[in-house]
Amino acid sequence: MDDPLHLENFSHSCSLELGESVSGLKSLRSQDFDYFLVLDLEGKVEILEFPVLLFDAKTMDVVDMFHRFVRPTKMSEKRINEYIEGKYGGFGVDRVWHDTAIKFEEVIEHFESWLRKERDGHIKLWREEGDGHLNGAAFVTCGNWDLKTKIPQQCEVSGMKLPPYFMEWINLKDIYLNFYNRRAPGMLSMMRELGIPPLGSHHLGIDDSKNIARVLRCLLSDGALMQITAKRARGTPNTVRFLFQNRV
Repeated sequence: MDDPLHLENFSHSCSLELGESVSGLKSLRSQDFDYFLVLDLEGKVEILEFPVLLFDAKTMDVVDMFHRFVRPTKMSEKRINEYIEGKYGGFGVDRVWHDTAIKFEEVIEHFESWLRKERDGHIKLWREEGDGHLNGAAFVTCGNWDLKTKIPQQCEVSGMKLPPYFMEWINLKDIYLNFYNRRAPGMLSMMRELGIPPLGSHHLGIDDSKNIARVLRCLLSDGALMQITAKRARGTPNTVRFLFQNRV
């Protein structure tokens, strides 16, 4: 986050241009979580980008963010160069990726340090003690792929055990379907139906995360309750239980 070239290309502004203040919203419900961790991974072969926005359920805004580019470990340098040029060249951030990307296991180390930061003077989003799950927070994703499929795959490639805080999540598509009683296959379709103009570049993870956070805020503003939609079974982490009957 402190790399000058990284900061030059990414402002890392937490502002989402959300408009109406929380005080003017009349349909807000009390939530079971204090924070939501909005995650949108990029990379089909190996993870290339790991952005997480910290969304405060009370202020209804992003209050912190974590963003790292991820360097594959099981690909040749030639293939990596082709991969990155094809993925990020069009966005003009391929050079930033090459200069700042680190291995996935290092990203997770940085991420866990970020989770341990004290917030509001005492709250930590994660403690290693106990079951190792999140503290008063939940991941929010647009679909199940990020946490059901990609994180476990990357952990296996990187020779890591799946961290316990990745055991459950909120799939915003399922919340959207059950709250509005209409189906939206992806982020852009949800934004279109909600009248939210997209920001940034689609498939740049940090920008997609911001747009997902704007959909999240709209749902909360309309009175939706954010609930865990998927959980891994204890003892058999490869088994995922989906908790909503109506799912996308």
